[in-house]
Amino acid sequence: MVDRRVINAAGAVLEERLVREFERALHGKVIRPSDEDYDSGRRIWNGMINRYPAVIAYCSDVDDVITSVHFGRDHDLLTAVRSRGHNVAGNSVCDRGLVIDLSRMKKIMVDAAARTGRAQAGLNCADFDHATQNYGLATTGGIVSRTGIAGLTLGGGIGWLMRKFGATCDNLLSVNIVTADGQPLAASANENQNLFWGLRGGGGNFGIATAFEYRLHEVGPVLAGTLCYPSDKPGEILRFYGDFIRSIPDELTTMLAYVANSSTTSLHGLFGGAPVFAIHVCYAGNAAEGLKVVKPLRALEPLKDDMRITAYCELQSMLDSSAPPGLLNYWKSSHLKDLSKGAIDVLASYCDGITSPLSQVHLQQLGGAIGRVGEDTMAFGHRDALCVLNIVTKWHDPRESEKHVEWPRNLENAMRPFSTGGVYVNFLGEEGEDRVKSAYTPAKYDRLVTLKNKYDPTNCFRMNQNIKPA
Repeated sequence: MVDRRVINAAGAVLEERLVREFERALHGKVIRPSDEDYDSGRRIWNGMINRYPAVIAYCSDVDDVITSVHFGRDHDLLTAVRSRGHNVAGNSVCDRGLVIDLSRMKKIMVDAAARTGRAQAGLNCADFDHATQNYGLATTGGIVSRTGIAGLTLGGGIGWLMRKFGATCDNLLSVNIVTADGQPLAASANENQNLFWGLRGGGGNFGIATAFEYRLHEVGPVLAGTLCYPSDKPGEILRFYGDFIRSIPDELTTMLAYVANSSTTSLHGLFGGAPVFAIHVCYAGNAAEGLKVVKPLRALEPLKDDMRITAYCELQSMLDSSAPPGLLNYWKSSHLKDLSKGAIDVLASYCDGITSPLSQVHLQQLGGAIGRVGEDTMAFGHRDALCVLNIVTKWHDPRESEKHVEWPRNLENAMRPFSTGGVYVNFLGEEGEDRVKSAYTPAKYDRLVTLKNKYDPTNCFRMNQNIKPA
């Protein structure tokens, strides 16, 4: 028999009538362990996360979010917030508590004349991009189209347009949130400015974001695709890449990936499953100029070159097949100040020892517009790095977890001498308080704690990369 009881943080069982009252008060739907769709409802993108919430509240509107916050707070329930659940840390679901799910809040309004878009928190990048591209507009999204716009934006937001238009949060004009005491607030450059500063990079620590307003830009078809190179000379490829990305215009954003098994990715079995280096590119500008800029990449005589002029939405889904839901995922990440000989040697040696054919090592190029925003402008920072190192480990069998987790830990540790000391908060797993602090400068972290003290002093919203109140 399935246990339908709701148990709070103190171990007390909530009266069934209280849960029923909550169900009746919600415009949306409540799912509990005995419901047919509970198992699918508790699952998220990272298959390594296997948690059993007592209540999942699918909110239809802001009133539902407010009702859910009051229910969780009044009854001392551990509360997780889920927009799309596409996050390696898995903080959007909890054991025995309440999940406030926003995935059904998917309205979007585009003002083509003003070049702005207002979107609810349940949208993913694909939803958002298809709506804005109807008007030939876009803003920086992630590199996988299933990524939710809410978590992406609150953590910063790096993607294919960032070198031309800045990070996602750099294009944020306003946010609507529900605070820990159930109050709706708006934050922008003109209203609750300190909160707006913290929401751009500080994650979900200060409330539940229900809607975002973005600055949009003209974006038509882009020159994009993947060039693949053999893996037998890693030092040569990595040295070339480090030199190449230092001298390219803002219109070009690139990502280098070491792919352990080319048959497991969007390369569709090319090269007999042999490991390859793949350089993914997006040139958001004049295509003729773009072809000149990427000419050095082609001069290296790639094994595969599918660069072409393509729709922006197609580019945004280019890497989706490499990030399917349900796989066990463990990531380690850091910011690199350079691709020195020492860094290249370490990367090359560890790529040889990769433990899972599904795993990849990514170098995501920064610079350009994202590097020209003042460090103190918002919480999101570490903008002086050359690139973001993200060690993306994936596998199927839970019995193999120990070896697959050990490998990225060892690689990230070996790369620390070449790191700026910073980390992108959206790439963090469950790594502890000190690692969360590494996502910010000490002064920024102190300022975020001050905001946390004001907007969530009891740490109601702690299922996140948590900034603890003092």
